[in-house]
Amino acid sequence: MATPWYFVALLLTILTSSQGILTTLSQSDGGYKYDYATVPFLAEVFKLIISGIFLWREMRTSTSTPARITKDWKSVRLFVIPSLIYLIHNNVQFATLTYVDTSTYQIMGNLKIVTTGILFRLFLKRKLSNLQWMAIGLLAVGTTTSQVKGCGEASCDSLFTAPIQGYLLGFLSAGLSALAGIYTEFLMKRNNDSLYWQNLQLYTFGSLFNVARLIADDFRLGFEKGFWWQRIFDGYSITTWLVVLNLGSTGLLVSWLMKYADNIVKVYSTSMAMLLTMVASIYLFSFKPTVQLFLGIIICIMSLHMYFAPPQTLVDLPVTNEAHSKTLKQVTVEEKTDS
Repeated sequence: MATPWYFVALLLTILTSSQGILTTLSQSDGGYKYDYATVPFLAEVFKLIISGIFLWREMRTSTSTPARITKDWKSVRLFVIPSLIYLIHNNVQFATLTYVDTSTYQIMGNLKIVTTGILFRLFLKRKLSNLQWMAIGLLAVGTTTSQVKGCGEASCDSLFTAPIQGYLLGFLSAGLSALAGIYTEFLMKRNNDSLYWQNLQLYTFGSLFNVARLIADDFRLGFEKGFWWQRIFDGYSITTWLVVLNLGSTGLLVSWLMKYADNIVKVYSTSMAMLLTMVASIYLFSFKPTVQLFLGIIICIMSLHMYFAPPQTLVDLPVTNEAHSKTLKQVTVEEKTDS
């Protein structure tokens, strides 16, 4: 591809970091005036439309090498699985938050960094060097360090004092998040189908599952607010639409990385975005920076360099005996030539 993966990863980092900020700005009087369940649905529809437009354009302009499309139902139905995993994951997230506080939940969420690396090795058979495993561990430590609050704060008393169910659900949430990402990468790379055709399948099922969730909410509330499509845009503002566009654009970039890079790149992008969000919150929401935050940023930068830098730039590789013997042979030959 002409577009380098690191440019897409940087763009994903910027969009992901602004996601939490925009969501916070979309609140009014400490709550949401709009139905926040409609935001993921509209984001899925946005991704579906954009993918359809790009696929149509690709099929129309690529006359010499037409876009590859596999219309076999056996292939299409595989795209149901990641949508189903994400649906289960979202429900597990809500269940986890009923047992643990926000700080504990955020810290446990960093387990997906390690679980992604493990599943990356087990299911995709991608081998990582010892330095890269150390880098992934450092990334998890760095993001966790940045989120740990000082024990002088009141919230510190509730950290890691939740029931065992909360921790089990937290582990399950991290595993499901990693599994969804790994399986999506597997789907994207299993054949040479057009990225936009694969997106079209993925987001079609994603839209359907989101519609199912909205209908389930209507039944749960007894239709007291009417049908979901009657109130879908109620309470929407410019900021809310920016949240939808941000969420949709982020999803498109993630699918690009799944196709042409890998899950580890995505994990680094989202982790760096989290740190960038915390730094931006200092200026936007009067967030008080802590020593832990700065330590976490330094550790994450070290991890980033350790994972992606060439090994020879990280350690001084010793000269082997074979290299010594070659040098001695060259010197001997040169001496014979001179004599």
